[in-house]
Amino acid sequence: MGVEFRLILAGAPPVDEVAALTAATPDETPQPASKPGLLIARLYDQRGYAISVRAGTHSYYGAQADNDALWEWEPDTYVNVTFSLRADDLADKGIPNMAAAVLRILAGRSEDAALIQDGNYLLLTRTNGVTRTHRTHWWNHYHLDHLITG
Repeated sequence: MGVEFRLILAGAPPVDEVAALTAATPDETPQPASKPGLLIARLYDQRGYAISVRAGTHSYYGAQADNDALWEWEPDTYVNVTFSLRADDLADKGIPNMAAAVLRILAGRSEDAALIQDGNYLLLTRTNGVTRTHRTHWWNHYHLDHLITG
């Protein structure tokens, strides 16, 4: 069983620019798929995940935040960056590399953003330039709590 993480950027940032930010090296940049507007890269061996990047309109996101409070967001336009991790690579490779890619995207873009695990758990938000982590135990468990400062 795998795990999926989705980073959502509000607005309409260029999909190819966001895709380029995900790559640790140029050869890892997601490329066009058979579906127009979708960029993908299968990086299981290198990074422990496959990644897809696509734009969309009129979406709803809901997830459990701290203390199981419901967090909701309805961006009119957005770009989704989806990381699909294999369970066997999760802790050693997948999550650390996914977190590094998320940080590259956040450093390279200024849009409001959210990071959600498996469509259920809110891990990070950025609103008006302020980044905040949620579910502190998750960040601590993977030794990533030092990566994000608000």
